[in-house]
Amino acid sequence: MASILIIDDEKSIRNVLKDILQHEGYQVEEAPDGEQGIKQFQSKTFDLVLCDIKMPKMDGMEVLQQMMAVNPEIPVIMISGHGSIENAVEAVKKGAYDFISKPPDLNRLLITLRNALDKNTLVKETRILKKKVSGVQEMIGESEAINKIKTTIDKVAPTDARILITGENGTGKELVARWLHEKSNRSQHPLIEVNCAAIPSELIESELFGHEKGSFTSAIKQRIGKFEQAHGGTLFLDEIGDMNASAQAKVLRALQEGKISRVGGEKEIEVDVRVIAATNKNLLQEVEDKNFRLDLYHRLSVILIQVPSLRERTADIPLLVSHFLHEIAQAYRQPVKQIDTEALDALTNHYWSGNIRELRNVVERLVILSDKKISLSDVHSFVLLS
Repeated sequence: MASILIIDDEKSIRNVLKDILQHEGYQVEEAPDGEQGIKQFQSKTFDLVLCDIKMPKMDGMEVLQQMMAVNPEIPVIMISGHGSIENAVEAVKKGAYDFISKPPDLNRLLITLRNALDKNTLVKETRILKKKVSGVQEMIGESEAINKIKTTIDKVAPTDARILITGENGTGKELVARWLHEKSNRSQHPLIEVNCAAIPSELIESELFGHEKGSFTSAIKQRIGKFEQAHGGTLFLDEIGDMNASAQAKVLRALQEGKISRVGGEKEIEVDVRVIAATNKNLLQEVEDKNFRLDLYHRLSVILIQVPSLRERTADIPLLVSHFLHEIAQAYRQPVKQIDTEALDALTNHYWSGNIRELRNVVERLVILSDKKISLSDVHSFVLLS
């Protein structure tokens, strides 16, 4: 059942609208002015808002702007006894779904409401489907460190700034990179991932830049490299601290000039790629040890995002455990297994050297090996003594 907020200083109008909408099966809340309406809008999630324009304390247009800043996806229908083309155009420009003059025509009001709610439902369903297709997992956590990362992602994702993500293995650096791409203007183009630590040093250049047929013994055909594959999108260079010096020099040139050359080729190929890099190493120490180029470091680190270890965000562990319990239950097609408070406390206080990756594996182990409910003795048997 859809929930609707009515903001209007005229009690008689609120009562009429409330009676009509409740008769149609909607849940309705009222606010007598803009300030109260904003407070209710911020404290509860509504499916739609009906807002008057001429009100004391706060004008309806200002209310609209503030609501758009809080949640631009909630449809807002403006209503006014001083209807004009100019008011309607201004309201729509500021984000309103539609504009209706007072006294509202009942049929038009209900049709507009249904259309707005249907559109909002489609938007939500599309977002869910897109998330499923993209495979981007939710970023779980409400700690200060994680909220700071989420805020940073929202700020820098729409730009083309290069980003260096640092943190221990298993902390979720790849997930940060995926969300940066998902929220960027390049999200409709590919996100190409390269694990620099998993590719032999003699093959890294071919992997990144491609090669021409016959450029070396096993080059039996032309190969398109990751830079070209990521054209228009994002290239994620994971564990870049393990990249050899020759490849570093070529990556630097690609970042400086926006051009690459395939191994064994002479032709310069223009590439439009946003590079996001990640490492578990201290790159400045690697620079000092002559293992990494300082100029490449500066090219990559326009924005720095440090992903905290799980030991630095223990307050998020109960949320993560709950998320993994539901995820694993869905994967195994079985009911969600419950966990005792003492068992959860033990997991929260455990030293997670492997970070989130280790925690997820442990939760899966507990789901498989414990009985109907995960107990403290299960944690001692399968985790603390493992």
